[in-house]
Amino acid sequence: MAPNTKVKTLKKQVAVESHSLPAEAVEWTEGTAARAIPAQDQVFTFDVAIVGLGYVGLPTALAINASGRRVLGLDVSERRLAVIREQQADLLDSDKERLKTALLDPSFMLTSDLSLLAHAAAVVVCVPTPVDEYLVPDLGILRAACASVVEYAVPGQLLMLTSTTYVGTTRDLLAMPLAAKGLIPGRDVYVAFSPERINPGVDSFSHEDVPRVVGGVTAACGEAAERLLSASTKLVHVVPSADAAEMTKLVENTFRAVNIALANEFAQICHELDMEVMDVINAAATKPYGFMPFTPGPGVGGHCIPCDPHYLLWQLRKARVTAPVIEQAMIGIAGRPHQVVEKARRILSERNHGLAGARVMVVGVAYKPDVEDLRESPALEIIAELIADGAEVAYSDPWCLTAPDGRGGTLISNPAPQLWEADLVILHTRHSQTDLDWLENATAVLDTTYRLPKADNVTRL
Repeated sequence: MAPNTKVKTLKKQVAVESHSLPAEAVEWTEGTAARAIPAQDQVFTFDVAIVGLGYVGLPTALAINASGRRVLGLDVSERRLAVIREQQADLLDSDKERLKTALLDPSFMLTSDLSLLAHAAAVVVCVPTPVDEYLVPDLGILRAACASVVEYAVPGQLLMLTSTTYVGTTRDLLAMPLAAKGLIPGRDVYVAFSPERINPGVDSFSHEDVPRVVGGVTAACGEAAERLLSASTKLVHVVPSADAAEMTKLVENTFRAVNIALANEFAQICHELDMEVMDVINAAATKPYGFMPFTPGPGVGGHCIPCDPHYLLWQLRKARVTAPVIEQAMIGIAGRPHQVVEKARRILSERNHGLAGARVMVVGVAYKPDVEDLRESPALEIIAELIADGAEVAYSDPWCLTAPDGRGGTLISNPAPQLWEADLVILHTRHSQTDLDWLENATAVLDTTYRLPKADNVTRL
């Protein structure tokens, strides 16, 4: 069915429905309270439009559709849309089933047509917010998405950000531009922020079971956002403002970053004191209160821990405020891949072999187990540095069939790493279905996961 035909069909289906704002709304003026103003009714073709169908947006769209809502999934990448339509997207098994159902549902539509945003009662922005090579926030994608949302915004809509960013983004990129357009938040439209809580590759908690935090630029905006989220989430926690919701996400991921950096430090300390760090962490984790276990590793990847704290640090630098604990944690995390390379160099040296000319096999390059996600993966930096130092590098990962080599080229996953005759194997990511029994016969193994059994040929990072 052609996109326009599908929209017209849905319009006929909902001609008798209306999605009205609350009886009263609050006119938004930055920094001030304002008078209550009656709102108007508005009819929409879609209940929710999701802008950005990546690791966050697609599962969100599927969860909302599963709750019985009419969903418009929007992504500017036709290639991404094709992957989704072909059911090749990297999803949990439960979400794959939801996608199969959604693609047969006439109330679920995929498109790259931004103008269709005007037909949705609610618009949720789920786009990437990376940092550049200088660790400065790259807001280009988010700015473009918000500009499109503002351009096509119409009275009666709820407009909500979920992308992790600096405190004040919802105000700067949505509320103020909308007000300048004549759409006052709390009166003509509703504007809110609700940080995403998607954990790619992990199905311990379903989308519905994970509590959501939300804050509006006015109290009425927060209430409208709470109603939207409550349709697909069991518990919604409302905070006083969009700023508070934005800071909540930064606290969550900065907390993880600091504790991972601390776990890495303890790994080094335990090595110097000739003990196993996991023995210590597992023992400490038996305490039922006051301790949360974090595991050391080769670094961190994805677009949360390596990136999000830098949005806070970037904002603080403008205010000439320091955050030394966070700053040192991020420095420690950034340096971890180099420590892997240095440990590899020492292991080879102990076997009378330099890094130059050595054959090094990297097992697992995804940033975490059971995903095909290479974003910010420490493995990429490790491979690039090994190659730069003269090593012959190969890798094996059934989830990631190609990976950059750091020189503008591409490596292809080796399906039989046990046959490659490596001088050193670096275990970077341990996928749940990967056979690692062959490591018993490997010449030397550097275990960055701290999960392999003790053996004469295994060295912990």
